[in-house]
Amino acid sequence: MTVASAHATEIPAAIREDGSLKLVIFDCDGVLVDGEHLSTAKMAEEARHHGWDLSNEEAHKIFTGGELVKIGERIGRETGKEMPADWDMMMQDRIVKMMETEAETIDGAHEMLQSVHDLGLPIRIGSNSSGAEMEAKFSSTGLDELLEEERIHSGRDLEMPKPRPDLYLHAAELEGVGPENCIVLEDSDTGAEAARRAGMACVLLRDLDKPAPSWPGLLRIGHLSEFPEILKQILEAQTSHKSIAA
Repeated sequence: MTVASAHATEIPAAIREDGSLKLVIFDCDGVLVDGEHLSTAKMAEEARHHGWDLSNEEAHKIFTGGELVKIGERIGRETGKEMPADWDMMMQDRIVKMMETEAETIDGAHEMLQSVHDLGLPIRIGSNSSGAEMEAKFSSTGLDELLEEERIHSGRDLEMPKPRPDLYLHAAELEGVGPENCIVLEDSDTGAEAARRAGMACVLLRDLDKPAPSWPGLLRIGHLSEFPEILKQILEAQTSHKSIAA
């Protein structure tokens, strides 16, 4: 685990020993479900169909974390063709159908979620994916057994896409906690930026040898198994600080 150095007052209270961690918010793709490569490959296929010679690897770099509407607009600009008005809905339907059979979990997702539950921390999901897409992903992978439907929030359906902070702020508001008391688990720069704008702490799941943003309250891990231990350390430090203060 690594954390950007900063003055304590710049770091969200969720991860400070004198603060309070009250809510964990998870992204979906790349954090719980390994569906992003499947989705971006499908978009690359569509781009090639319209005349943009784009590899699956290039599409993954360009489209990861993006909104379907903007991706369709980008394909239109690159090809000089007018995309169908309902292109985003068409692609969403294709992705949902694909996820019903092909979605897989990120290594360690089930165990990690159970460990967070065992720590007594409430969980919410905030993703740019549609609700239908997440339902397909969680159902086909069995993660729905550890997640409550009413605590899963879609940036697409709510028209609150990241990197805007609205989706994460919405999740915190429904939980009845302040953004400074939330920690977000993300894998994309887009999602991490949404957490930063929301004033929340963020853990970035990414190989530690790969580049990443740097700002107060940003932690990094290379595997999901590290996340519960971070939360445990935070909670223990906050409990100890309260005991001393009392």
